[in-house]
Amino acid sequence: MIVYLLRRIGQSILAVVVMAVLVFLGVYAIGNPVDILISPDATQAEIRATIERLGLDQPLWQQFLTFAGNALRGDLGISFVYGRPALQIILERMPATFELAFVALFIAVLLGIPLGIYAGLKPESIGGRSVMAGSILGFSLPNFWQGMILILVFAVYLGWLPAGGRGPTVSVLGVPVSFLTPQGWVYLLLPAMNLALFKMALVIRLARANTREVSLQDYIKFARAKGLSRNRIVTVHVLKNIMIPLVTVLGLELGSMVAFAIVTETVFAWPGMGKLLIDSINLLDRPVIVAYLMMTVVIIVTINLVVDVLYTVLDPRVRLSEVKG
Repeated sequence: MIVYLLRRIGQSILAVVVMAVLVFLGVYAIGNPVDILISPDATQAEIRATIERLGLDQPLWQQFLTFAGNALRGDLGISFVYGRPALQIILERMPATFELAFVALFIAVLLGIPLGIYAGLKPESIGGRSVMAGSILGFSLPNFWQGMILILVFAVYLGWLPAGGRGPTVSVLGVPVSFLTPQGWVYLLLPAMNLALFKMALVIRLARANTREVSLQDYIKFARAKGLSRNRIVTVHVLKNIMIPLVTVLGLELGSMVAFAIVTETVFAWPGMGKLLIDSINLLDRPVIVAYLMMTVVIIVTINLVVDVLYTVLDPRVRLSEVKG
């Protein structure tokens, strides 16, 4: 297990290093932020001074070495627009994004797994077919279009929920969260549901496929022959065995929710990292863009590492195969 863990950690570090190079080249080799940050009436001396202050007069390789050395110390640069450490700005927005992603994942799991199991146990029923038809819509409809429809129905026509914003927050260990207040849930529900729809469809289809596969196994037939109740078979034998592949997929999907909540945050004006990224791209605020991308890479790699370790706990066969390898 220790060898397996060390191998995964080494792979994760290598992935972060490679992505750091790609992110830096992809961001710093495109555009010129000086054109946006200074006045069109600025003199050549003022332009040169701004370029030197931002370090843009140095060769690209030297800029990368400076960036890498500072990144190892936790310094991802000073925002061109805000004049503050880019990492600090990202960390301020991170709780809102994580809150949205976790609540959306909770909704997807809470609704997706029972619906998927039901569709797997009764695939030919009207209810089972309806669940699968709904999952197809969840896959097919664009995320931004779903968000606008949710706003149109629940905010404009019915007036039940607000169209955007985060609402009131409370501080927990210095971290602002909104899900602990009733009013916070009012603002959180629509964007969380919008982010959860695609993942819910994925969970439904995975749970259905795995339920149908597990239902044909000999231990399920033996459990039925012993006279165990249907509820016990489903909750103990079926649910436990379909969770192994679901945990892997859900872990990876949590990373994608954090990384790609940009559309939802933009549609619902949710003050998270995604909306900050869009604003920074419009202003060519390179340090914030790089800080966001690097934090996203670290988050996804860390989640993948945790999922791999958790997978070995749930399925000992993975540990045995790694030891033999």
